[in-house]
Amino acid sequence: MSELTLLLIRLAFLAVLWFFVIAAVGVIRTDLFGARPASAAPKPTKPAKTASKPKRGEPRQMIVTGGPLQGTVINLTDAPITIGRAPDSTLVLADDYASSRHARLYPQNGQWIVEDLGSTNGTYLDRTKITRPTPVPLGVPIRIGKTVIELRK
Repeated sequence: MSELTLLLIRLAFLAVLWFFVIAAVGVIRTDLFGARPASAAPKPTKPAKTASKPKRGEPRQMIVTGGPLQGTVINLTDAPITIGRAPDSTLVLADDYASSRHARLYPQNGQWIVEDLGSTNGTYLDRTKITRPTPVPLGVPIRIGKTVIELRK
């Protein structure tokens, strides 16, 4: 092989190596600090009524039904619920498969919406990976890593 060919192969290998290093740093940054906010992402709107008492048939509690925090109950209010490893999350998960800011649940027009916040491993609503804000029916499991959550009356 000529010296020029060897030089080109070395440069190509170096470029591929740097590509993987930059990709790994990007994944670590996203896991530590959360995803950058997308300008096109829909923002939750506040419900017309600010009633503190849920209507009949609406969920009143978020219950952890599986995982290390099984049995944990969070009463639902008008405030959004953040889920992840970050210490300022409403539900703090000590799970290697959860991102720092993994998912968010918020009320909108009388129903609760789950939104994945750009997590590495995804958020699942009844075995389906969610890619956009999705309404959560009563009793349908939400899986984040090893933790399973349900909304109940």
